[in-house]
Amino acid sequence: MHTIDTFLADLASFVWGLPLLILLIGGGLYLLIYSRFLPFRYLGHAINVLRGKYDNPDDPGEISHFQALTTALSATVGMGNIAGVAVAIAIGGPGAVFWMWISALVGMGTKFFTCSLAIMYRGKDTAGEIQGGPMYFIMEGLGKSWKPLAILFSIAGLIGALPVFNVNQLTQAISDILLEPNGVEVGFASNLGIGIFLALVTGVVILGGLNRISKTASRLVPAMVLLYFISVVIILFVNASQVPIYFKLIFTEAFSANYYLGDPFLGGVVGGLIILGIRRGAFSNEAGVGTAPMAHGAAKTGEPIREGLVAMLGPFIDTIIVCTLTALTILVTGVWKTSDADGVTLTAAAFADAIPVIGPYVLLLCIVIFGVSSLFSYSYYGTKCLSFLLGAKNKHYYNYFYIASILIGATTSLSAMINLIDTFFALMAIPTMTATLWLAPKVMQRARNYFNDLKLIDQN
Repeated sequence: MHTIDTFLADLASFVWGLPLLILLIGGGLYLLIYSRFLPFRYLGHAINVLRGKYDNPDDPGEISHFQALTTALSATVGMGNIAGVAVAIAIGGPGAVFWMWISALVGMGTKFFTCSLAIMYRGKDTAGEIQGGPMYFIMEGLGKSWKPLAILFSIAGLIGALPVFNVNQLTQAISDILLEPNGVEVGFASNLGIGIFLALVTGVVILGGLNRISKTASRLVPAMVLLYFISVVIILFVNASQVPIYFKLIFTEAFSANYYLGDPFLGGVVGGLIILGIRRGAFSNEAGVGTAPMAHGAAKTGEPIREGLVAMLGPFIDTIIVCTLTALTILVTGVWKTSDADGVTLTAAAFADAIPVIGPYVLLLCIVIFGVSSLFSYSYYGTKCLSFLLGAKNKHYYNYFYIASILIGATTSLSAMINLIDTFFALMAIPTMTATLWLAPKVMQRARNYFNDLKLIDQN
């Protein structure tokens, strides 16, 4: 296991080098500036679209704007917000949060473009069903000569969509919060038992198809965000005097990196901290990775710009709001200084410190809701990738591979799982961002037409 851990860590460090940083953040900044900060200017309109103001039941697609966003959010608002943030703070200190924010703000622009493209260039699978996602907008928008890029995305997506990190942290939370305190011996056998149970639950849901996934997610996501929000607000209220201090420290530490414990990048610890924040931000909101366009590509709409506007709300909800709440909870309770734990265990320590006795159980309930809902959505992404590679008739085979991977996630180390997903997220981001930057002028032309038409409608 040590050899595997080391190999995956080296591989993740290699793919998350300067070229990918330039592609993800530099490319995202370019898209924001090129669009004249369109995602921020039309935030109110995006919320109206999400509320269903412009829905048309006759539009092509499978699910509503709201279901598309919640399906995408059920994969992103999850362990990345509870465990991913804790990993970032354990290694990078408060400054890592700032660079997660930057990745989210830039990611709003990236999500607008990628998810607009997912509707603009929908393709058909071998069964004749309309599909969206990077592999389809690469083929439909750039042409068949770009197919190797679409294949790279789809192959990387088969691994990147696996739930191994979420399962790993869900297993760790159940062991640390529920089993160990009640005298149950924790080890490989108990982890395997948890994995088998999660595999059974997940199998029942995902074999029901996208409609069941989206309906389940649309019910669970608002509830889990509200429950987690209330819990964290209580903790921040208890430690109210510390909130301004640590909020300021997030900014100052972003450029000094005094608490950074990882490897330097480009010869400096600040560079290493930036990479850490961007990696954890990408894991949290997945902007530029290409998973969300697969969910939004199934939205019931004939207007690409509308779906892009809805999609851009994802990074804001996910990273700016939920991740910040988690980060402040860990920081104000001081557990990031006094505990050697990382991942979900560190977040659990913060809850135990601020809300004795019941705090960890409240967190466990949130984790179960976050973790299980994300298990439902990721399988959809993997089946779309396999459908593109081997045909729609074979896509169901991915579900069995997906369910089996739950057992691996439950019985393997945190570092191995997070480095595995980081690596394949990076490989997914390369074709997604390359195609998006190439097709950006087409999106902006469509956006200009859309907003000109909208002004005429409003005037009438």
